[in-house]
Amino acid sequence: MFDISLSPLSTMSCKILVNLIVIMILLYPLPCLTKPNHQCPPSSCGNIQNISYPFRLKGDRENCGDPNYELSCVNNQTLLNLHNGKYIVNSINFNNSTIRITDFGLNQKNCSSIPLYTLTNNNFTNGKPYRFLLSDNNNLETIAFMTCEASIISPIYMDTSACIKHFNSSNSSFFGIYTYAVLGDLMISELEDSCSILVMVMTSNLSKFDSKLSYVNIHQQLVYGLELSWSEILCKECKGRGYCKLNNKNEVIGCSSGRPCSHDYIPSFKCALKEAIDAVKDVAKGVILVIRIIGGLLFVPMYMIYKWRRRHLSAYDSVEEFLKTHNNLMPIRYSYSDIKKITKGFKDKLGEGGYGSVYKGQLRNGHLVAIKMLGGKSRANGQEFINEVATIGTIHHVNVVHLIGFCVEKSKRALVYEFMPNGSLDKHIFSREKMVPLSCEKMFDIALGVAHGIEYLHRGCDMRILHFDIKPHNILLDVNFTPKVSDFGLAKLYPIDNSIVSLTAARGTMGYMAPELFYKNIGGVSYKADVYSFGMLLMEMASRRRNMNEGEDHKSQVYFPSWVYDQFSEGREIEMGNGTEEEEKLLKKMIIVALWCIQMKPSDRPSMNKVVELLEGDVESLQMPPKPFQTPKGMPIQGIGQFRNLPWLLPGESTNSLTIVINRR
Repeated sequence: MFDISLSPLSTMSCKILVNLIVIMILLYPLPCLTKPNHQCPPSSCGNIQNISYPFRLKGDRENCGDPNYELSCVNNQTLLNLHNGKYIVNSINFNNSTIRITDFGLNQKNCSSIPLYTLTNNNFTNGKPYRFLLSDNNNLETIAFMTCEASIISPIYMDTSACIKHFNSSNSSFFGIYTYAVLGDLMISELEDSCSILVMVMTSNLSKFDSKLSYVNIHQQLVYGLELSWSEILCKECKGRGYCKLNNKNEVIGCSSGRPCSHDYIPSFKCALKEAIDAVKDVAKGVILVIRIIGGLLFVPMYMIYKWRRRHLSAYDSVEEFLKTHNNLMPIRYSYSDIKKITKGFKDKLGEGGYGSVYKGQLRNGHLVAIKMLGGKSRANGQEFINEVATIGTIHHVNVVHLIGFCVEKSKRALVYEFMPNGSLDKHIFSREKMVPLSCEKMFDIALGVAHGIEYLHRGCDMRILHFDIKPHNILLDVNFTPKVSDFGLAKLYPIDNSIVSLTAARGTMGYMAPELFYKNIGGVSYKADVYSFGMLLMEMASRRRNMNEGEDHKSQVYFPSWVYDQFSEGREIEMGNGTEEEEKLLKKMIIVALWCIQMKPSDRPSMNKVVELLEGDVESLQMPPKPFQTPKGMPIQGIGQFRNLPWLLPGESTNSLTIVINRR
């Protein structure tokens, strides 16, 4: 129940609101005053006559036609600019609302001419202002023009030599000797190594050629043009009575917004009465609209308050239910007043993130602790809190952070950890602050400790714990620089005998997320996702470079794992500053193990148990893995670039050499 009383200020607000309602009613626009002018004289250009609504020519009066359907007339030729491309208008059919266009690069008298602009289904996802005209006799086909350095013998690749003897385009960075046309959707497995996609277009009515289809036929159909349709027109059947209603076949099924009396030359009493009734209806619609707006303004905040209270109560109930079910947990339960005393009123803030804030505190026995207050931007319904307590609340390992206690009081939730005086690993890898860098031996020991921690999570408990967010920020260092895996907010418990995990959405941090979280066809999500994240972490620790330099132009950067792989494969060593031979071996071992961990396919990656063996073994016995990020068969072409450019880029001018500075600490 909400007790709402009106104060003098509220009364004044109501008076202002009433005045606004009256003004909105008086100013409510009548349809006859807001309709665009469809009575403009038609325009013409070349062989295209009677250019009328919704079309307009550039230079026509502003109130003529729709700006979304603007055409231009250049050298007596009607042109349409569509999706950054220029197209010749061959015809406009107002009976079925279609326009037929041809790519500006095509020439009917020149069989060697090819389209200049890409135009595919992706350009017409919302159907505005145009959509493809689909019918039983008008099947669409995708055509990809390919340029290849070598001759291709394949039924998929249609030879164009009957028209194109040699292709050499000045606006293409790839100069191919052979040109082919590929019909239909093209998978990455069908793309030959020596070929590159030049342009992709759509065409129709190829079925009429049956099995005798040749490239000459394709060129003829491309020159004939592609038919597009528009949805709203002022058509012949409804002229003077409003706009046409169309079905999905572009057939007229009726008129809307019509005023049958508005075109009478001598208004009759019947029409005058109808106009008056229509005017009253318009005003009534305005009043109803205003009432709905006011009701919405009152209802929405009340509903939001109700939902907010219910969500937070539900979150509290779910957390309490979890704690009752797992009442044998080792961590201590603190009250919120205890938390305030431990942190001395949240005086010493250590950091802040999407989960909330972390404060330094001290227990009665003098032990220092770090308290994470979950709130603000933290994930809803207490799931992060449950994940943390369920995973690390009952386990103890030297390389996993120790959860000392927790606090739950309604919306207040806190986690109490052992304090890590040396902070997170990312500060020691990337920080520009004046701090002594870690030595190569210390960095290797940290990497080995992290590997032991993840291996324990995967194999050392009754349930397998998948972390899903291994990164430098989540590796904490104690006073002796012993690494501790932390932040289990995204963790997932799974039976050890189950190899595949079911996820409703990708989880993790960009740059450390395994590719199977994006592309399901390369393998199921499993503990190998943590192996991939550890590989990216290990690569960063070895090179002491951040995954992505946000200040760099990505076009001039090189993918680091591919670069370092090529260095080793070609027998070249990485320059390591003033490092000793033993330190160079450690870094080489870290990089090779990292390359094994970041293989594209999960099945090609080792388990964490094997990773520990590789790190503890001799570098000379390590074999080079396959090159990382070899694209698997069946992955769509448009998915490749999205993933290859995510992590680990180096400036282009630095691709010949890389110096890793060695420090001794």
